[in-house]
Amino acid sequence: MILALTTIYLVWGSTYLGIKVAVETMPPFAMAACRFLIAGIVLLIVLMLRGGKRPTRRQWVDNTIIGTLLLLGGNGLVAWAEQFMPSGITALLIGIGPLFVVLTEWAWPGGQRPTVGIIGALLLGLAGVVWLAAPWETQLEGGLPFTGVAVILFSCVCWSIGSIYSRHAKSSPDPFQAAALQMLGGSLALFITAFAVGDFARLDLAAISHRSWWALGYLIVIGSLVGFSTFVWLMKNVQPALAATFAYVNPIVAVFLGWWLLNETVTPRTFGAASIIITSVIIITVQKNRRALSVPPRQVVAAADAAKDT
Repeated sequence: MILALTTIYLVWGSTYLGIKVAVETMPPFAMAACRFLIAGIVLLIVLMLRGGKRPTRRQWVDNTIIGTLLLLGGNGLVAWAEQFMPSGITALLIGIGPLFVVLTEWAWPGGQRPTVGIIGALLLGLAGVVWLAAPWETQLEGGLPFTGVAVILFSCVCWSIGSIYSRHAKSSPDPFQAAALQMLGGSLALFITAFAVGDFARLDLAAISHRSWWALGYLIVIGSLVGFSTFVWLMKNVQPALAATFAYVNPIVAVFLGWWLLNETVTPRTFGAASIIITSVIIITVQKNRRALSVPPRQVVAAADAAKDT
């Protein structure tokens, strides 16, 4: 578990930089579609060669839904937004993701109502996002593009719905098979979107820079095969609140790499907003863990009910 969390912290913190470099000369949805198609095919072939079972129709359906939410909604939209948003700022905005996970869990059938502490943390996190985006300022004054901010926040909504849905999907017990199917299903949705918005019509292979090709290769091997498979394993084996802790480590890694390698501007407001957002996510994680510890495990509850019946 520690190795998986560390991998997610470092790998996904660097993928924002990789996406930013890739979309410099590649259309975003087409780039993401190729990324997940190649990664999904490679992972599925490896699993089949190791004796994995052939996916059922239900597994394909469930994981295509999850892949569409996670990879088109949660990743493709981010790639589109990074055409004009700094990679570090994008990571900070996505750091608000666990707040949407809490709201999605609440809205889900049988979900739990957030505690007062969690609601307070939600409001604190939203305040950090508003301060970071600075809608009262123009872009020349330091504000962020409204469309870019809105698209990134919507990607967080898609990611949270896909994450919670994946917990309730019972059709794929093998997390690595689930990752492969989700990448293939998500790539299909990305290809359809890329064709719909004209990505392939304006794709010019000769105009793609060497560093964009290297960035795409990094995203396929490290970001997808390693990172996404690890995330799927975490969602199947740990509480969502613990898996979601990547959201307050990734921004730190992303902001540092964006500043170091792409000369992205880092201002005092960046640090202030980041501190608020990360603090809110930490509060949510602590509150959710306390609640989880206060609720008896399902097995204990079932045993107690059986004892009463006998």
